[in-house]
Amino acid sequence: MTDFPEKFGIPRQSGLADVLEGRIVFEPQFRSRDAVRGLEGFSHLWLIWEFSANRRGGQGAASADCIVRQAWQPTVRPPRLGGNASMGVFATRSPFRPNPIGLSCVELVRVDYEAAEGPVIHVRGADLMDGTPIYDIKPYIKYADSRPHARCGYVDALDERSLKVVIPKEVSAAMPDPSKLPALVQVLSLDPRPSYQNDPEREYGLSFAGCNVRFVVADGVLTVLSISPER
Repeated sequence: MTDFPEKFGIPRQSGLADVLEGRIVFEPQFRSRDAVRGLEGFSHLWLIWEFSANRRGGQGAASADCIVRQAWQPTVRPPRLGGNASMGVFATRSPFRPNPIGLSCVELVRVDYEAAEGPVIHVRGADLMDGTPIYDIKPYIKYADSRPHARCGYVDALDERSLKVVIPKEVSAAMPDPSKLPALVQVLSLDPRPSYQNDPEREYGLSFAGCNVRFVVADGVLTVLSISPER
């Protein structure tokens, strides 16, 4: 469970907005204390999940014919390359894949054994939409999973893009839960707009933590115009 009811605005990689909070709630048949025994000794987890919003026909129940995309493209246009250059789908982390499987590394905050649906796993830094099906959880093991000297292809040549975020006091005061503001600022600083859009007059809307956030971007500054509860 996360604060994103839709895809727009979700960080493009896990960990980029490291204060974003999320919860992993197990289906009834997997709600076992024994299944998470020892997990709290790890600081980070790997999540293996489904790009469920990319299912053919929308977000209906999963079935064999919607797990594998009927039509897929061998090349995609990564947003980080401005949407103008094509790369092989397997050389990218595009959500539009032959099999819509995602992989995220998140920080483990705690395991709540007393929750009504417990055990519930609380994490930070997830790049997931609310309701995303998670197929598996594995501990992050630094001696095996960390490769500091790895080459990262075209990604190595890209600069990290970050916007300055301005939220006027009278606007931030409208946030029902002020504790969500730091996460909102992180999300907005990552520039949720499609990379090919750069119209300073265009107003964007982001759904986050039960609110509709309206903003504009000009000269590297993102200004929040309004924050209002969604109905």
